[in-house]
Amino acid sequence: MEVRRDDPEGMTFRTTEQEDTRARRRDWEERDRSVTDLVGDMSSQVAHLARVEAQLAAREVTDKAKRGAMGGGMFAFAGILAIYGGAAVVSAAVFALWLVWPGWLSALVIGVVLFAIAGVIAMAARSKLRRAMPPVPDETMEGAREDLRAMGGRMER
Repeated sequence: MEVRRDDPEGMTFRTTEQEDTRARRRDWEERDRSVTDLVGDMSSQVAHLARVEAQLAAREVTDKAKRGAMGGGMFAFAGILAIYGGAAVVSAAVFALWLVWPGWLSALVIGVVLFAIAGVIAMAARSKLRRAMPPVPDETMEGAREDLRAMGGRMER
């Protein structure tokens, strides 16, 4: 015999056999559930899975949007450099009229260098934007497809 610890007065006595029988009965009752209960559990689990997948999709889209914003910022910077390059070319034309050789040539060289830098940055920005597009949560969608395949395999059995 054994004293139950959850009894406040410590007066209830049960044998371990009785407790084992009750535990086995509880296990059996949990296993012996109706189809309605099982379908209800499955629908709540599927709903939970859908919520989690939606959260993952939102997080993935946010990450892709951040990458796209970085590419957009780089395009803006390339545009600013292109404006400076244009200003340098314009100043080269001004120097060409004002001074015959040294001023306009130096301004032209600076303008060409700025255009080259802008081109390199624009190519890097294009690469970033291509990796961020389309803003579809590919990894989450693949995870959802795997979940559906797994559930389909269990339902066939």
